[in-house]
Amino acid sequence: MANRRDFIRQASLLVAGGVIGSSVLSGCGGSAPKKHIGLQLYSLRDDVSELGIQKVLEIVAQMGYVNLETAGYSNGKIYDLAPAEFKKIVEDLGMKATSAHLVREITDNHSEDMAWWSRATEAFAAAGMKYMIMPWAPFDGKGATLDNVKRYSEYFNEIGMKSAGFKIEFGYHNHEFEFTNRIDGVPVYDLLLEYTNPNHVIFENDVYWTKVGGYNAVDYLKKYPQRHKLLHIKDEKAIGSSGTIDFKPIFDQFYANGMKDWYVEVEKYDGTPQEDVEKSYDFLADAKYVK
Repeated sequence: MANRRDFIRQASLLVAGGVIGSSVLSGCGGSAPKKHIGLQLYSLRDDVSELGIQKVLEIVAQMGYVNLETAGYSNGKIYDLAPAEFKKIVEDLGMKATSAHLVREITDNHSEDMAWWSRATEAFAAAGMKYMIMPWAPFDGKGATLDNVKRYSEYFNEIGMKSAGFKIEFGYHNHEFEFTNRIDGVPVYDLLLEYTNPNHVIFENDVYWTKVGGYNAVDYLKKYPQRHKLLHIKDEKAIGSSGTIDFKPIFDQFYANGMKDWYVEVEKYDGTPQEDVEKSYDFLADAKYVK
C-alpha cells in the first residue's frame, strides 16, 4: 500500500505542477529530442496490477521512455483494453508500443493454436505493433531435445508466416537455458537459429540471460546481424547496477547492424520497481553510446 500511496502522491504533484499536462500528455519533454529508450512493461508488472495500465503508462512517459513492449495480452485485448484504445492512450502520452510478448505453447489441437495466433496478430496489428515475441518455450529440462527444437521451429515458422501478412515480425526471446542446454554440444539457441526460417523468425536477444548462460550477445549480433532485430537490455537489477555487463559494445554492434528497437527489462529490484526502472532510464540516457 505504501507504493500505491507514493505513486498517487507523486502523480498528483505532477498534475498540480502542470508536468503531465504540459510535458507528458503533449509528448514534448523538452527542446532536446529524447533518446529512443524502450521499456518492457513487465518491469512494472506489480504496479500494473495494483494501479492499472493507464497510471503506469503516465509515469513511464514522465520518466522519458518512448518505446514500449507489452506483456499483457488475453482474448484479443491488451491489458484488458481494445487494441485501438490502448494505442491511443500510449500515443497520447508521446510514446509508441512497438512490440508484444505473448505465449502459447504447442497443444494437441493445431487448428486452435493457429486460430489463437490469428486473433492475437489481428489485435497487435490494430495496436500498431511491429513485433510479436514469444518470451519462453519449453526448451529446459526434458524439452531440451532436437525433436522439440525442430517441432517448435516449425511452429515459429508458421506463426511468422501468418504475422507477416499483417506486417508484423514474429520472434523468440531467450533465457539462460537455451545456452546451458546443449544437444550434441550445440546450444539450443544456435539450433533455433539454424532450424527457424530467417524470412519469418527473428530473435530478441536478452543480453543478461545470454551472459548468465555463458555466452556474449555481441558474438551473436556479429554472426547473425539480421536475425537479431531486438534486444532486452537487462542487468541483475537496475541497468548498470551490477557493473558486470559492458553495454557499449552491445549497442555499438546493434546500431552497426542497422537495428533500432530495444527494451529495458528489470526483473529484480534494489528499490521499488518504479525507482529501478527510472534508474535504468537515467543510466542509459546519460550513456553517450545510446542513441
